[in-house]
Amino acid sequence: MSTSSAARILAARSLSKAWAKAAAPHVRNFSVLTSDNGIGNSGRHSGAGSENNNSTLVSLLAIGSGALVASSFSTSSALCEDKSAKSGAFNVTRSATFKQSGSSYAKKKHVGDPFPLTPTLNAEVPGPTGIPSRVEQIRKLNANGTADSPYDILVIGGGATGAGIAFDAATRTNAAGQSTLKVACIERGDFASETSSRSTKLIWAGIKYLASAAASFLSWGLLHSPIKTASSFYGEFKMVFQCHQERKYMLDKNRHLTNWVPIVCPFTEWNIWPPPFGHWAFSMFPILAPAVFKFYDGLSQFTCPPSFIMRSKEAQEKFPQLNEKDIKYCAVFYEGQHNDARTNMAIAMTAAEKGADIANYVEMTEGIFDKAGKVVGVKALDRITGDTMEIYADNVIFAGGPFTDALRQKESQDEAPVKPAVSGASGSHIVLPGYYAPHNMGLLDYNTSDGRFLFFLPWQGSVIVGTTDKKCAAETLPYPPEEEIQWMLKECEKYLSKDVKVRRSDVLSSWRGWRPLASNPHLPPGGQVSRDHVISKNPESGVTFIAGGKWTTWREMAEDVLDKVLGEGHPKCNTLDIKLHGGDGYSESLSIQLIQKYGIMEDVAEHLVRTYGGRAWEVLEKCKPTGQQWPRYGVVLATHYPYIEAEVRFACQEYACTIEDILSRRTRLAFLNSEAAMQAIPRVADIMAEELGWSAKIKAKQIQTAKEYMESYGGRIPMDDDLSIRLPTLAEAMDVFKEIDVDGSGFLDMQEVKEMAIRLGQPLPEDRVQSIFDEMDKNKDGKIQAEEFMEWFNAEESKEGIKSYFHKKTRLIFNEIDTDMSGFIDEGELGDVCVRLGQKLPAKKIKTIFKEMDANNDGKIQLDEFTAWMDKETDHTEFRKMLSSSLGLGGTSWLDKSQSGGSFLG
Repeated sequence: MSTSSAARILAARSLSKAWAKAAAPHVRNFSVLTSDNGIGNSGRHSGAGSENNNSTLVSLLAIGSGALVASSFSTSSALCEDKSAKSGAFNVTRSATFKQSGSSYAKKKHVGDPFPLTPTLNAEVPGPTGIPSRVEQIRKLNANGTADSPYDILVIGGGATGAGIAFDAATRTNAAGQSTLKVACIERGDFASETSSRSTKLIWAGIKYLASAAASFLSWGLLHSPIKTASSFYGEFKMVFQCHQERKYMLDKNRHLTNWVPIVCPFTEWNIWPPPFGHWAFSMFPILAPAVFKFYDGLSQFTCPPSFIMRSKEAQEKFPQLNEKDIKYCAVFYEGQHNDARTNMAIAMTAAEKGADIANYVEMTEGIFDKAGKVVGVKALDRITGDTMEIYADNVIFAGGPFTDALRQKESQDEAPVKPAVSGASGSHIVLPGYYAPHNMGLLDYNTSDGRFLFFLPWQGSVIVGTTDKKCAAETLPYPPEEEIQWMLKECEKYLSKDVKVRRSDVLSSWRGWRPLASNPHLPPGGQVSRDHVISKNPESGVTFIAGGKWTTWREMAEDVLDKVLGEGHPKCNTLDIKLHGGDGYSESLSIQLIQKYGIMEDVAEHLVRTYGGRAWEVLEKCKPTGQQWPRYGVVLATHYPYIEAEVRFACQEYACTIEDILSRRTRLAFLNSEAAMQAIPRVADIMAEELGWSAKIKAKQIQTAKEYMESYGGRIPMDDDLSIRLPTLAEAMDVFKEIDVDGSGFLDMQEVKEMAIRLGQPLPEDRVQSIFDEMDKNKDGKIQAEEFMEWFNAEESKEGIKSYFHKKTRLIFNEIDTDMSGFIDEGELGDVCVRLGQKLPAKKIKTIFKEMDANNDGKIQLDEFTAWMDKETDHTEFRKMLSSSLGLGGTSWLDKSQSGGSFLG
């Protein structure tokens, strides 16, 4: 497919000028991507009116505007390929290892399989105070679940629901107040390694479901089928009411894990059309919103902070990032917020503390059947040691979320596929720098371009945006589609000030999770379908599964399924009265106590308290001195983030088994900044090797596996297979427009388009300039207005063909150094280029640089080796910086040399 001119212009101005102002202080690498297969030459000349006419100018724009600012930024985890030696075409940068044929993940049979893990043979470390170690839990799983003495309850799945079931079962009591159930729970990965760690981080009571229930009730169905419509409304309303009760439990009982966050709904008009939810009644939502939110407060018995309204001026003061233009007023309501992975971990640790035999990285491989075909247990694999075990139980419960059907296949003795019960709906999120929103206030777009809710929330010092909703098969990795990243970026622009330029380069991390949409495959014809979670028992195998529901209702779901499994006279559920792991010892002043005793930074103290509660003392007992006057303790894992090395050691006690466990869930670094997580891998590996007794070989394998996983998170640079849908944001497109509009008239004339080519030293023939101009000038008035430019810029064909300008320029640099045109660089040529650039380096340093480049140690630096070296994250010698700034990757000054006919080196 031929590349679009708009795609090339995108690189011209998209991120080069504004990025330097906006970049967070801890971010130092980024590469801008564009497409072309040669400077000013697309490979053929077909005359005026062809796509090639545009590509020439746009390619020049990319060069002259500093499309790649490589003197300041470098790419992350990039792979360079010479796709076509004949044409000179180069394809893009960020190519994730996990998607290559040689990676361990690529060898999986199914995308829903767990991420591959080589047994690490971890040494035993003690568990947190009062909790068995993971190794002890494995011993108990082997000893306690025998055929003669089976468990009462065996849960397969350690997400929020599965761990919640184990917690509930372990704390149930009989009439005498005694715990009588033997409980086990196994999880094939880490706790919360799938859906439960990839939510929007809200404990929300379902404002959307309340609205959809009202829309359903106020429909023609009320006239045609009043009983059915009323019943449907009651079911939805009951679900929302229950969400409010569960939210109240979490926010009241577990204050160490949760907080309230105010969420702004800005209104720019009094009547909305087309209306939200496609219902006429919601066209009046701006007028009704204050009353609606008060009713919403009332569903929680007014135990939440009260909703309120802000006038435009007050909104600008409290949320300065908002676009104050046209805002009539803002309605503000409250929802709960949490660190979802930590909450899941707290549930699992509480279950362990209360007596459940629970372990991560234990995978069910098949069911154990009696003569009647009933499942009486499971065969399982300890993925850390490679050992197998048999676990018997009277009741087996599947809580596999979107992967439930894969578990159900293992309960069937028939090789035929089971009737599907759970389908997946993926939801992507992006993380932006914290300056996009106040640290204590979020925003809700209740009427996006496709009718979805989109939250814009402060979280862990950054801003999280999500979510999308797309039905598709569930996958293990968090890899987010670029199309959804771009959609969220464009939606963000709607309410933000024009001063806050929304850029693709500001995406620090992104991920995707899957929400299970469940139905009951064992339901008789005409049976009632649940509108919330589904609980279903297979009459043939005796296995029960639970799926669906929401993060907010994890406790209710656990109670519900156990009540059904245990039947009449079941032991009493006590979870409403029990604080989760870390709740004991927590107080509002705990962070101050930690600072006063250990001399740690305030943000570190706040983070520890909000993560571990009263267990923060145990974390800090493992803290080592910083060697500085202040802070005295708390060596951080990544600059500008509050995660400290002591957390890695404590996480090993809390059953962390891999580097990825630490970076994704025990800390949330990968979710907040994928590049920072990648850089933290070596230090995390060192600490875990000390704690878990890894050999050098196991440690190296763990590092490799962690890097593969980290590459599956989105970041500043799109994945190579997603670049065809790179969409410009409004701010990026307007930057291009302003660059061409030299006289600031607000429109482009033909002379300005022509002068742009001249300014870049590559004047175009009159007919080619005319062809480019005519394509943009839609109304043929001789002026290209901003609207016309934007329409041209956002045309469908402009979404295709984004490739790597970076690699094209890298090849030019390679040719400049390779003076004898041998096709490779030798050590002598490397020294020569330093002299030619006026930077004479010691021979020892040149040898070091040469050795870094020469990946295969054959004494020759081939083009692919040189490009791979240019792509590296680090530049210890600063040699790459010298090359890029001097040879054309650092701005436009080198153009003067090229215009005079000389080479980049003069």
